[in-house]
Amino acid sequence: MDIDGGRDFLLTPPMKTVRFGGTVAETLAKYKQGDLSEYELLKHQLADPEIKDAQIINWLQEFRSCVTQLNKDHEQLIYTVLRLPWVGRSQAVVDEYIAFLSNLVSAQTFYLCSCLKMVVSHFIPKRVTICEEGVDISDSDDEDENLPRHFDQCHQALQLISRYVTSTSRFLMPILQENFPFVQKSSRVLECYVHNLLRVTMYIPSIRRDVLEIIISKMLKLDVSASRSDIEEAEESTVHKQQEEEGLFDMDEDVSGDQPSRTGMTHPMAERLDSLMVVLLAYIRDVCHDNGSLHIDRTKELYKDLLSVFDKVILPTHASCHVQYMLFYLCSFRLALAEAFLDHLWKILLNPSQAAVLRQAAAGYLGSFLARAKFIPVLTVRACLDLLISWIHSYIDSQDSSDKQTFCDISLHGPFYSACQAVFYTLIFRHRAMLDGNMKKGLEYLQSLNLERVVMCQLNPLKVCLPTVTNMFAAITRKYQVVFCYNVIERNNRLVLPVVRRSAGGDTVSANTNPLDSFFPFDPYLLKRSGVLIEPLYQVWEDLADTEFVASKSGQQASRDDEDDFLCGVTPNTEGIMGMTPGSYDSSLRSPSSVGSPPVSFQKIF
Repeated sequence: MDIDGGRDFLLTPPMKTVRFGGTVAETLAKYKQGDLSEYELLKHQLADPEIKDAQIINWLQEFRSCVTQLNKDHEQLIYTVLRLPWVGRSQAVVDEYIAFLSNLVSAQTFYLCSCLKMVVSHFIPKRVTICEEGVDISDSDDEDENLPRHFDQCHQALQLISRYVTSTSRFLMPILQENFPFVQKSSRVLECYVHNLLRVTMYIPSIRRDVLEIIISKMLKLDVSASRSDIEEAEESTVHKQQEEEGLFDMDEDVSGDQPSRTGMTHPMAERLDSLMVVLLAYIRDVCHDNGSLHIDRTKELYKDLLSVFDKVILPTHASCHVQYMLFYLCSFRLALAEAFLDHLWKILLNPSQAAVLRQAAAGYLGSFLARAKFIPVLTVRACLDLLISWIHSYIDSQDSSDKQTFCDISLHGPFYSACQAVFYTLIFRHRAMLDGNMKKGLEYLQSLNLERVVMCQLNPLKVCLPTVTNMFAAITRKYQVVFCYNVIERNNRLVLPVVRRSAGGDTVSANTNPLDSFFPFDPYLLKRSGVLIEPLYQVWEDLADTEFVASKSGQQASRDDEDDFLCGVTPNTEGIMGMTPGSYDSSLRSPSSVGSPPVSFQKIF
């Protein structure tokens, strides 16, 4: 029968439908007396794949009328009800089902976790079986145009449950983590699930930090599985293949001119990560802005949550390439955020109680952020350099005053070398900005840093820093006659730093050009779709054509004409593992709300 959408289903009696057996109340009474026939019949009818909307509404209303009797003895019956296909049904079915869930968890909290698991299971597109050439292929129904409406219904149910049961968040978090799809799943599956997790934080804000930690931890697995060299190789291979294919149609210029440009990533892991970065960056933008204006309080709270996740999972992860850009993007909203992030990194570097590997990682982030963030003004860069260089000189003083002989030892002085490299790296990228406008004052400032003492000290930082950084720093400081580094570099080249590596086959001694195992967290961003938001904020490498570069005797090349970054090729690969560091909506950028947000009446105001 037709269902009138405006009918008040809560006040009307059950509709007559074709069914077998008695009412739910009668069936439960007979079950209590030991008669299971109608009980099993009820379960069978509820499990009917052809069940009609009117039947579902009828039964749900009866279940609600006797919800206090649905104790643990009826667990299998309730599980059958929870498997009813309610999502995507008529609005009357959805409303009745959500009302049933609310009554059930209120009267029988034992079923809370089961209800939460059922709702969360709908956070990804349902699996459908497609027959292709006689073969059944199971895949996600990615193209379902009703997906936003389905997600709305799930969030409506989850929000009402959280209102009735205040402890929902405590039981929800493990379920959200357990149901997170494998990172090998399709980009669409991962994107939908992350969308929905972030939407949950809009009406259950108490779990936002934990949700962000889950999401970012999964994204890091994708990030370290797609090394920079692997992504670049995959993209280059695709470009070459496209050029070869286009060459076959040289005689037909119109054909090659009409070929669409590729917007996705060739590397499968990079493609998945790109999709999730689009979602995360859009979420950050939407949370922090209200009608185009920055909402200060919300931005501060989100910054605190992301910084906590950064300390816990991002900072200890070696050589991640892209996930850390979430903070890079957030800090671009306001200078105070960037300065707070720099101050946070600075405190980690200074803290002797922190593990040396984390202090070195903090120095790497500090130098890379100062060098690459276009939105950081020169005054802030100079202030940070002043702090770094002051600490470096104090460290040298402490070593000079010590009774022990000072020598180059990474295990003892790792944070010091990382701080020196951060200074060198920052000056490489920012020296032009410091000298523009007033060359005389700029040179006076560089002279005031007393870099010669740093370069000439017994700790010998030029011996430990990356050769590419060392050589470029030497070229720049030589040009402006700030310090002459080549004598030290040549001496170091004659004394190659040996590294003992232990393996099953015994100890081997080899030369290591990256003894700090350094990496620069904000090296060029390679993901295409999410990169649209990063590109305007990013300081690219500008080739120093007017700088006389003296190549080291090891034959290393200073820069490549066809590369953006002079450090290309020296950042270590991750080998697909995670470890500790030793040292206005665009069509391609959609916020979680674009997949269907809960109605306004179900959204919690900040």
